[in-house]
Amino acid sequence: MPEIRIEKLRKAFGGLVAVDSLDLQVRDGEYLTILGPTGAGKTTLLRLIAGLEEQTSGSIFIDGKCVNSLPPEDRKVTFLSQTYSLFPHMDAWQNTIFGPTARGWDPEKVEIIGREMLEMVHLYERKDALPNELSGGMQQRNALARALCADAKILLLDEPLRALDARLRLDLRYELKKLVKDMGMTAIHVTHDQEEALTISDRIIMLRSGKVIQSGPPQEIFNKPESPFIHHFIGEANFIEGTITGKGERGARLTGQSGRTYDVAPTELKVGTKAVAGIKTEFTIVGKEPRDGVNDFPGTVQRKLFLGRFTDYDLILDNGHNVHARLPSSVAHKFDEGDRVNVHMDPERLLVFPVPGKGLAKELEMM
Repeated sequence: MPEIRIEKLRKAFGGLVAVDSLDLQVRDGEYLTILGPTGAGKTTLLRLIAGLEEQTSGSIFIDGKCVNSLPPEDRKVTFLSQTYSLFPHMDAWQNTIFGPTARGWDPEKVEIIGREMLEMVHLYERKDALPNELSGGMQQRNALARALCADAKILLLDEPLRALDARLRLDLRYELKKLVKDMGMTAIHVTHDQEEALTISDRIIMLRSGKVIQSGPPQEIFNKPESPFIHHFIGEANFIEGTITGKGERGARLTGQSGRTYDVAPTELKVGTKAVAGIKTEFTIVGKEPRDGVNDFPGTVQRKLFLGRFTDYDLILDNGHNVHARLPSSVAHKFDEGDRVNVHMDPERLLVFPVPGKGLAKELEMM
C-alpha cells in the first residue's frame, strides 16, 4: 500500500533551509496537494521523497520502510519535474511507453496503456512528433503521459499543468485525478495555483518557509484559514487592524484604527486584545444602497479592471480604508470609476485572527 510518512525532515543548502523539520503523512490512495508561494520548499520536498536530493536530517518511509538510503530507481516513485526531461530522439509515443517497454510488458498491454495515456492528454494524433516539434504545453502533456505509464504506485507531480492553456488545464484537472484514483495510485501534486489545489485535492498542505502551516480538506482551508497569510493566499482578502471591543451571541466587535466599529465573526480572543479581521474579496459586496446598516460603509470606486467572468474594483471608504472587491461581471458593469457606492461586509465572513508577531504587512508577504 503506497503510504508515505515523513519524520523531522530537514534539507539545508548551505545557510538556506528549504525544508524545516517537517512531519507529514500521506495516506494510501490520497490525492494530496502541496500549496504555497515560490520558495516555500515544495519542489525540494518532492525531490527528497523521490530520492533526487539527500536530506540533511530526518527520515522518509514508504509502505512502512525507511528509504533514506534507497536510490531513486528502487523507491517505486515516479517524479514529473517542471523540466519534462523527454528523450529528444524519441517521438511522443516512444517517450510515453518507455517505462513499460523497458520492463518487458506484453506488447498488447503496452499498446493499450500508451494509447489511453496519450488520448487522455490530447496528444494521440501527434504521437509521431519529436519533442522539438511539440510546443511547451504539448511537451508537458507528453511528460505527464509518460509518468502515468511508469507503473509506479506513487506519483509526484511538480506543477504538472503549469504550461497548459486555460481550457485544457481545466479539463486535465479532473481527468488527472480520476485516472490516479482509477489506477490506485497515491499522488502528491505541487502547485502555487490556489484554484487548482481547491478543485483537485483530497487534502491540501499549506507550506511556507519549509514548514506546514495548515493541513486539511479544501473546504476547511478555504473557509477556516488559521492565519491571515492563508486567508489572503487562498483567495485575496481585505484586512482591518484594530482591537476587540465587545462580544455578543452572534459574534464580536472590532474597533479599527480609524475609530470605526465593525461587527465580526465569533472569536476566542478576549475584549481588549489587538486583532486582525479579514474578508475575501469575492465576499466584499458592492452596491448602490446600504443593505442592513450593519457593516455598511460608503465609499468611492477608484479603479475598475475587467477580467472576463469577474471584474476587480479598488475602492476607498469614507473612513479612509482601502478595499478590494471582486464581483461577477454580470453585475459589475453597474459601477464605474468615480461612482459613489456602498460596501457591505457580512460579519460572519469577517474572520478574526491574532495580530501576527511580525505585523500584518510582513505576514502577507508571499515568501
